[in-house]
Amino acid sequence: MAGSASRDRTTAARVAKGLVDKGRADEAVAVLAAWAANGPNDVEGQNLLAEALRIDPSSRLAQLAFERMEGIAGDHAALEAAMTEWSPEALSRVERVVRPSFVRAQVGFNNNVKYKSLTFHIQTEDSGLDKPHVITHLFADGGRVIKSHKRSYADSVRREDVAAFVRQLMKAQQLEMALALREGKFDEIIEGRAMGGMQLLEHPPKVDVQRLATQKKSRVLADGASERSPLVESPPVSAEAKQVNFRLHVLRSLGGGPAVYAPTGVEAIIGSGGSVALPGERFCHQHEAAILFKNKRLWLQDFEAGNGVFLRIRAPVELEPGDEFIVGDQLLRVERNPIPQDGPDPGPTYFYSSPKWLSSFRVVQIFEGGALGACVLAHGTTLQIGSSVGDFVFPSDALVSEQHCLIEEQAATILLTDLGSRTGVFVRIKGEQELIDNDELMIGRTRLAVELTS
Repeated sequence: MAGSASRDRTTAARVAKGLVDKGRADEAVAVLAAWAANGPNDVEGQNLLAEALRIDPSSRLAQLAFERMEGIAGDHAALEAAMTEWSPEALSRVERVVRPSFVRAQVGFNNNVKYKSLTFHIQTEDSGLDKPHVITHLFADGGRVIKSHKRSYADSVRREDVAAFVRQLMKAQQLEMALALREGKFDEIIEGRAMGGMQLLEHPPKVDVQRLATQKKSRVLADGASERSPLVESPPVSAEAKQVNFRLHVLRSLGGGPAVYAPTGVEAIIGSGGSVALPGERFCHQHEAAILFKNKRLWLQDFEAGNGVFLRIRAPVELEPGDEFIVGDQLLRVERNPIPQDGPDPGPTYFYSSPKWLSSFRVVQIFEGGALGACVLAHGTTLQIGSSVGDFVFPSDALVSEQHCLIEEQAATILLTDLGSRTGVFVRIKGEQELIDNDELMIGRTRLAVELTS
C-alpha cells in the first residue's frame, strides 16, 4: 500500500509540473496539496507541500494541507474536496493530457555516410508517446530503404526524464546503424545477395564508441564509464609502493634514452623532472603528466602543462570542438565552422564569393610554435585524412597511411575513426584516463607502450 501511495505521489508531482507548463497553476497547487496530505507526513509529502507553496505562497489549500499533516484540528472541507477530486484515476486521466511536449514526436537525425565509394543516408525518427518507438532507416541508391531497425520504449514513457531518454535512444540507434554499415554487416544486402527489411530489436543499441578524458576535470575508465571523484588522495604505503607495477616500452624516440622505463612505486612523473624523463624530447614539459597505480588500476593524469599526452584510440572516439589529435607527425584540431560574415552590403552591389557547401566542422593543422597551418572543411558531415586519399592529404608524411582516418558527424556527435592505419591515431587526454595493458601513448615525437606487471 505504501508503495502504491509513493507511486501516486510521484505521478502527482509529474501532473503538477505539466499543469504549470500549461498555465494551470491553481490546479497544480490543488494536486500537490491534496497528495501532500494524502499519505504519511514524510519527506515525500513535505516536498509536495513545499512545491505547492513555491508556486503560490498564499495558497489556502497548502495551509490546510500543512495543518492536516501536523495534526492540527480545523475545518479541512476544502482540502478533503481536493483530495476527492484528485483521485489516482483523475491523475491518470489528466496525465495523458499534460504529457511532455514531444508527445507528437521529437525531431530525429538525418546523416549521410560514405562507404565503399558510395553514399548512404541514415534517418532516425521518433513516433511520439502515443506510439512509443524509434525507427532508423538505411537508404541506398538515392532513396531505397535497404534496412530498418525499430525499438519500443513503451516501458519508459512514465520516466521523469523521458524526453532526454528518448533523445539518447535515438542518438544511439543512429550511431549503431552507421557503425554497422561501416563494419560491413550489410554488405550482403547492398550487393543483392540477402534481404534487408525491418528488424525489431529488444536489446539496447550496441554502439562501440570509445570515450576518453578529453575534457579538463573529467575522469574516464577504460570501458568508457565516467567517474566523478578526482584522484586527489595520496596512494597508500604498501607493497605496491616498493615494486614495479608497470613498464613503458619506447617504440619511437628521436632523442635517445632508455628502451624501457620501469619506475617503482605507485606514481611516475612524465617529464625531465620525473622518473620518465624522455631525454632529448624537446616537446615534453618538465612535468607533463603523471601515471598513478591505485586500487589495481593504472591512471594517466594530465597536469594541464606543456603540449599534452596523447592516447592511441582503439575504437571510434567522440570528439568535441577544440579536441586535438595526432595523425602521423601532424597535430590537428577539430573545430566548429565560424558563422559566415560575408552577407550582402546595404547598397545595390552584392558581395561576390565562391559557392558554399554544407559543412558540419573543420580540421585545422597546428605547426610547431602554435601557428595554424592548413584548414579543411568537412564536405557535408565527413572529412577523410590520408597520404593520398581523402580531403586532408599529407603526401610527404611517411607515417600517414594512404587512407588513415575518418571524421564524421552522426546524430549531433563528431566521431573519429581509425581506418586501419599502420601508425594509429592519438587523441589528447586532458583529464584522468584509465590505461590498460598495451595502450600506446604519444608525448611529442616519443611513442610509448604500456605494460601492466601487477
